[in-house]
Amino acid sequence: MTATPETTVSGAVVRGTAAPSAPLANAHDDDPRRYEHLTKIRLEDPKAVARAAAERRRHPGLVLGQQSFIVAADHPARGALAAQGRPEAMADRRDLLDRLQIALANPAVDGVLASPDIMDDLLLLGALDGKLVFGSMNRGGLAGLVNEFDDRFTGHTAEALAALGADGGKMLTRIALNDPATASILENTAKTVDALAARGLIAMVEPFLSTWVDGRVQNDLSPEAVIKSVAIAQALGSTSAYTWMKLPVVADMERVMAATTMPTVLLGGDPTGHQDEVFASWGRALALPGVQGLTVGRTLLYPADGDVAGAVAAAASLLHTNGIPPGPDAKETAQ
Repeated sequence: MTATPETTVSGAVVRGTAAPSAPLANAHDDDPRRYEHLTKIRLEDPKAVARAAAERRRHPGLVLGQQSFIVAADHPARGALAAQGRPEAMADRRDLLDRLQIALANPAVDGVLASPDIMDDLLLLGALDGKLVFGSMNRGGLAGLVNEFDDRFTGHTAEALAALGADGGKMLTRIALNDPATASILENTAKTVDALAARGLIAMVEPFLSTWVDGRVQNDLSPEAVIKSVAIAQALGSTSAYTWMKLPVVADMERVMAATTMPTVLLGGDPTGHQDEVFASWGRALALPGVQGLTVGRTLLYPADGDVAGAVAAAASLLHTNGIPPGPDAKETAQ
């Protein structure tokens, strides 16, 4: 093996070269047994996950204007493994964990959004100390499934997230006016918003107006459609006190952000444009009132050049980190 420089990821010294099928520019360990200790823990001491969650140092807290940077890692749970044109880019769990640890090692990264399996891995690796933790809740609408809009809650529950000491849960809410399953997803999302709010946890709702096109689900990314989806989604549940929006960056984001007072994080998706163009669009959107940060996964974990650390650092440079002072009515409200 050709020698490579060492780097530190989540407190551990790692080294190595990347697999040709998933190029990773940052030095890492390519030993196929590097995560075998996770299998050993799951086999012999499964309660270690709960202990790791209980011992985890929590994030210091959210402040308006100090934008949050959350890495998303819940795509595989839907069978969505593609990134950057590679259909199985996210299939290798060891490679994904390498990339996640590189991203989370950047102090500008505030946290993670993950399905239970990945969340448990990261807890056992000690990679979530001081981080925001959001669980992915509805994963039943598998990519390409004949009833994909019947998006059932098969992941984290509000009760489980509270037990983990998580900060909240995320739900994808695709609204298809031509699919009867939409009624169920709206009702179940509303119930989940309430269940999270009852525990003081954030409900991160990701709405889309969607439809079937040639047998595939397609999201309408016009400003008008995104605005309409926000209007519907932010009213779900009996309280919006703990509700956030998770929205795509589309044309005319000024109009989109005028549609809500909810804290909003921007999603990255799997863009096909040049990275500089994508980052420029994020930068413009991050300057708008109400935008509380980024929730991005594949774009940063699987950049075209394989440089995860570089992509994460570039995205972090777009964030605003100065708190916004209270408005003129803040003192009266606080009394």
